[in-house]
Amino acid sequence: MPVPLDARLRDEQALAEIELTSDLIIAASASDEHLTQREVDDILGVPATR
Repeated sequence: MPVPLDARLRDEQALAEIELTSDLIIAASASDEHLTQREVDDILGVPATR
C-alpha cells in the first residue's frame, strides 16, 4: 500500500507559479488577439510603472 504524501512537503512557490501560468493560459486562450505586455503584467500582478 503506498504511503500518502505528506501535505507539509508541498512546494508553495511551485504551486503559485503553476497558478500564474494557468491564469496566463486561460487569458490567452480567451483572447482573439495577442495579450499586450500590460495585460500580462496585470495577470501576473506586476504594478504599472510611471
